[in-house]
Amino acid sequence: MKKLIISVSAAGLILLFSASSGYAETITKPPTRLYEQNTMSILWFQNSGEAKALYFQGYNIGKMRLDEILRKKQYNRALKPAIVLDIDETILDNSPHQASYVVNGKGDPRDWSKWIKRADAKLLPGALDFLRYADSKGVEIFYISNRQEAAKESTIKNLQKVGVPQADANHVLLQQESENGKENRRQQVAKTHDILLLFGDNLGDFSGFDGLTDRGRLETVNKLKEEFGKKLIVFPNPMYGDWEGAIYDFNLKKPWQEIEKIRRDHLQTYEP
Repeated sequence: MKKLIISVSAAGLILLFSASSGYAETITKPPTRLYEQNTMSILWFQNSGEAKALYFQGYNIGKMRLDEILRKKQYNRALKPAIVLDIDETILDNSPHQASYVVNGKGDPRDWSKWIKRADAKLLPGALDFLRYADSKGVEIFYISNRQEAAKESTIKNLQKVGVPQADANHVLLQQESENGKENRRQQVAKTHDILLLFGDNLGDFSGFDGLTDRGRLETVNKLKEEFGKKLIVFPNPMYGDWEGAIYDFNLKKPWQEIEKIRRDHLQTYEP
């Protein structure tokens, strides 16, 4: 039986996701203002120096940690050293796709396939320099994304176009129909490699976060606080992600009016 997860994209489009297949379909059309609620998130991501600084910071920390681990040989030398990275909003910038929902006030999540086929996403700051550095140190690089396997050719084409090293079928691991999350692919890599560092914009890019409530995610972050900046490197993405789905308890059968109310109810404010 396929598990169904309801989610609302940050752009406000209400979707129905099959966790096993990753397929999404529109189940209701939200008002234009729900799309527009993502305007500031996308503006910040695309235009703020702070967003770019955080990417540089994350990859700088990654380089320092990689140097330290390799220099001190702090890994299982019986295995090959490796790093694991997400792709979207970690290496490639898909914010133009998100912006299209805001500008046009409409859209279909299946348009992600059209965007991916363009293979035209640009690099995020610091990504290429870090990846080339890791490659020069003989570290294997695995790109683990929840893009569907059908998008593999276009994904590899995009990565190769921007000069990312080791962007081939053996290192680009996309989601299979039977999968829910990335843990299985991480475990497959770990059978033959010691994963030194993991990079992502979503807590689901790390072990232990799949399917957690918003409170559960915060609690798990607290438990793993020593690992952030040490083994786990997080990048900013206010545009979309499991952080939003968790607020709705991953229940997308809610009407858009309720979704909008939940958003407002989760804001922490004060009495003026």
